Amino acid sequence: MPDFNGRPILVTGGSGGIGGETVRQLVAAGADVIAGGRSEEALGELAAETGARALPFDLTSEDSVRQALETLDVWGVVNCGGFGGEIATPMETDISVFDKVISVNARGALLVTKYASRSMIRLGKGGSIVNVSSQAGLVALGGHISYGSSKAALDNITRVSALELGPYGIRVNSVNPTVVMTPMSAWYWGRPDIEGPFLAAMPLGRWATEAEIAAPIVFLLSDGASMISGVSLPIDGGYTAR
Repeated sequence: MPDFNGRPILVTGGSGGIGGETVRQLVAAGADVIAGGRSEEALGELAAETGARALPFDLTSEDSVRQALETLDVWGVVNCGGFGGEIATPMETDISVFDKVISVNARGALLVTKYASRSMIRLGKGGSIVNVSSQAGLVALGGHISYGSSKAALDNITRVSALELGPYGIRVNSVNPTVVMTPMSAWYWGRPDIEGPFLAAMPLGRWATEAEIAAPIVFLLSDGASMISGVSLPIDGGYTAR
């Protein structure tokens, strides 16, 4: 297991499934974890469980992000805050939902990167940023016009940020997971007409767990990945290799 030696790492979306598991694995690896999110209650429970610091703020508000991060010293960031939006075709999509998905998934991650990277540059110790993207950013998935677009934008934010922050010793990467079967995702992905064909097309043929997403995130943050930057890493059981 990596040893982060008390390095401060911000995890947005800390109260979610993947975010919460990432917080737990980072704490176990010796990081000083700051869990960000909108729900003070959920973050408080996570902090009590793990010893992480809670930092509530709103990803959709630049003022909120700036106020939370402009005086926060961080070495690493996990942009895990996200919004799923809707299942809709381009012909049916609700543009107000599209706008919200982009605002949280792409714009929100960019805002966090904007202000956190200033701290990282000022501290002069390098660092690592991992953006939690999706397989939907790499291949076309039916019904995912808004979500897939936001994650494709996030992957480009990753690449450009890697280019711009590399001279400061700051690495930026994305992970692109398949579905983690939670009650929130089961309403769509658990449907027999959706689940069966999808898993049949995946070489490993099963859904991912939160731990299987968090572990590669922790690796990409760690010194073991010190020469990896600008990549989008599928964690999808081989689905996008088809």
